[in-house]
Amino acid sequence: MISNLQRPIKNEFDIHTTAEEVIQGYDMNGKTVIITGGYSGIGLEITRVMTKAGATVVVPARTQTKAIENLKGFDQVEVEILDLMDSGSIDQFADEFLDSGRTLDILILCAGIMYTPLRRDSRGYESQFSTDYLGHYQLSARLWPALKKARDARVISVSSLAHRLGGIHFDDPNYLEHKYDKFDAYAQAKTANALFAIGLDERAKKYGVRSYAVHPGCVPTTDLTRDIPMEERVARPVIGQDGKPVADEQMIEFKTIPEGAATLVWCAVSKELKKIGGVYCENCNIAELVADDYPQRNGVRRWAVDTRNADQLWKLSEELTNIKFDM
Repeated sequence: MISNLQRPIKNEFDIHTTAEEVIQGYDMNGKTVIITGGYSGIGLEITRVMTKAGATVVVPARTQTKAIENLKGFDQVEVEILDLMDSGSIDQFADEFLDSGRTLDILILCAGIMYTPLRRDSRGYESQFSTDYLGHYQLSARLWPALKKARDARVISVSSLAHRLGGIHFDDPNYLEHKYDKFDAYAQAKTANALFAIGLDERAKKYGVRSYAVHPGCVPTTDLTRDIPMEERVARPVIGQDGKPVADEQMIEFKTIPEGAATLVWCAVSKELKKIGGVYCENCNIAELVADDYPQRNGVRRWAVDTRNADQLWKLSEELTNIKFDM
């Protein structure tokens, strides 16, 4: 079953809108925001515009020294330790935040890894599924009391157009029985991020908490592709006269980091989404639902926004983490 809300709406933004343009006119004073991965790439840009607009931003980081260095000069930023592949680390971070007594207005789940060789966390879970999805599921569940307390909170998960490469292996999500493929594993994690937004929104909206999944766009200037050997990076950017990436050999339209951050910020603050949730977004809009064999590189495929898949993933997530949202 697909939500009838999964369709574009009219607004003033487009594929090249920047995060700073989106947040213009919004007063974030008094707002508390947590951004995983908020110290590099797209996450760093979101931190910059959120703090500039007055928000206090908490940045969980596995490498605290790197985060502190990258965030030097930023006002109203707190850096804390968090390893998304370590369930104990997630619990410790969440407990410390909850102990502060603060509400959580915006949770942006931006950290991630991509196309990695087969690695596993201490539980034996595949690393892309563990880092990009399961760790964020657990973090959201543990922070739920602070989100609920805000009464008007938003949770944004970073998905990807890579979801079109495949869905979730519900019978073997950690590649214990079938051959590991890093591209398939990344697609599974990003499909999970999209389905999580549906599952959370359905359960949380009665408490004033809405959830969204976002494809930021293809941003070639981040270090997300650090695990991909150069010989596997088939697509090459085409650089325009202004020196900015325009497209690649396969005609993917590339974005700058400020453009890549824009849709996440739009989902975090947009008044147009006040009564809409559980949708997959791209280019500062709700994405179009497209056929499974749709040849273009935009839109969302049916399996990534199917409520039945979302419910199945929710149950699987509870089983794998042994953690439930206390609703």
